[in-house]
Amino acid sequence: MKNIIAPSLLSANFGNLEKDIEMLNASQCTWFHLDVMDGVFVPNISFGMPVVKDIARLAKKPLDAHLMIVNPDKFIDSFAKLGVEYLTVHLEACTHLDRTIAAIHTAGMKAGVAVNPHTNVSLLEDVLDQIDLALIMSVNPGFGGQEFIPHSVEKVRKLRKMIDESGSKCLIEIDGGINCDNVGMLAAAGVDAFVAGSSVFGSKDPAQTIAFMANA
Repeated sequence: MKNIIAPSLLSANFGNLEKDIEMLNASQCTWFHLDVMDGVFVPNISFGMPVVKDIARLAKKPLDAHLMIVNPDKFIDSFAKLGVEYLTVHLEACTHLDRTIAAIHTAGMKAGVAVNPHTNVSLLEDVLDQIDLALIMSVNPGFGGQEFIPHSVEKVRKLRKMIDESGSKCLIEIDGGINCDNVGMLAAAGVDAFVAGSSVFGSKDPAQTIAFMANA
């Protein structure tokens, strides 16, 4: 089975976003990854609903939205209306995580939970039977182009063991510092889905880079 590749639109050319979206539609990527930042939960601001709406109109593949924001519950229905398939919230941002996951499912989307580099994946144990996606941040969230944090590999292995032992169908996604050099090793460790931003859009041939990662 091929790796799920979810290029992050945060690294796309916003001066000619339609061209990059057309390239992704024709590529071997599986999802479109949308990094939504509020400048509060993370020290950066990305894009909001109008841009997501434009991307949704042009994209021919599922939208995988990652909310790096405080109070994500407030926006669940808005993302559902825009056609997002996977909606991921941060464990660290949710006071009542069970309720947030239930609200995402009620809105008709698949639910994901992300953990920051300092957060132990063992905290996901009680929700593995409820979520569709667990996202391991392998850089500190907020900016693209950062270097991969090595101990993320062990977090992947630990989470894979937890998922397998629980019988959950939850996918493991990883985001941060992903490139052609580490995707094969991470797939072997148990990652299902890979978010890649600068390594895709900064390459000479983004479609070829996506193809390599998909088949690594």
